Amino acid sequence: MITVYTDDHLLRNVRTELHGGLLVPPHECPERAQFVLDRVKSVALGGVIAPQRHGLAPVLRVHDAGFVEFLGRAWKDWSAAGNRGEAIPDCWPARRMAQRRPESITGQLGYYAMAGETSIGPGTWEAAQAAADVALTAAGLLADGSRGAFALCRPPGHHAAHDLYGGYCFLNNAAIAAQSLRDRGATRVAMLDVDFHHGNGTQDIFYERDDVLFVSLHGDPREAFPYFSGYADEIGTGRGAGFNLNLPLPSGTPFAAWSAAMQIGLSHIQNFAADALVVSLGVDTYEADPISFFKLRSADFTSYGQMIGKLGLPTLFVLEGGYAVADIGVNVVNVLTGFEGG
Repeated sequence: MITVYTDDHLLRNVRTELHGGLLVPPHECPERAQFVLDRVKSVALGGVIAPQRHGLAPVLRVHDAGFVEFLGRAWKDWSAAGNRGEAIPDCWPARRMAQRRPESITGQLGYYAMAGETSIGPGTWEAAQAAADVALTAAGLLADGSRGAFALCRPPGHHAAHDLYGGYCFLNNAAIAAQSLRDRGATRVAMLDVDFHHGNGTQDIFYERDDVLFVSLHGDPREAFPYFSGYADEIGTGRGAGFNLNLPLPSGTPFAAWSAAMQIGLSHIQNFAADALVVSLGVDTYEADPISFFKLRSADFTSYGQMIGKLGLPTLFVLEGGYAVADIGVNVVNVLTGFEGG
């Protein structure tokens, strides 16, 4: 399996995250990608290649143009306004307030943010663009006939909606890749999100469509971020009705219960008769993850990689979450090697 990777992810190296009422070092850190890359090389998973540049046209197939323009200048405008720290929103257009984009950069942060923990710093936009290029390049390998490919993306993307960022995500790498597969000729694309946190951004982008099936296993939003998305009764709307499947699971879920839900999701994917599968591969379902509450062990990631492999679909894996940093490489690559053996 080819891995697509770039050191440009290092351009995003912010120092602050709002967590537990404090500004703390971010859980989403550069070391995550390095541990995964090291493991890919140590097990000889396959070649590692750099991404090609794809520009903004594929990004604008799934994201709002005004939102993308905002991301491109947010750090510059924030700094020019005299702010000394990293850019974090402090006001949102909540219920019964005007849904208008302000002229102030502080107001624009709130307008485009779905959460307040994620800071923007120098290099954030450049790293986000590079991550999208990684996903698009890996999708191209599938379009050219590969059975599997791995997009080692950082920052992650599945919380980034059509016009919202947050949850450490700015551009939705998996959604951009899925749309590119459609644009390259795939009639139907399935998306499977196995990150602990619901992929609210991916759901938002494809919620009214019947050509992209979205299946997500995640922590029950009554207890887990992003709280306001991921309920079982969110099934899609309009033409997309029935093409969105959420499988929320309670605190302490072990692999036996998780894998039973996974089989439900895989059955839906099989019935959808997709031409390709995009997996949002977050490994924060791990029992030692610091911001999650499932109980999967390292060997379980190999097992569910095998389950995915048995679908027999060309499959793109796109890195999302996983914050037990010392173990992220083992857990991610276990999924990939399980798929290869499946």
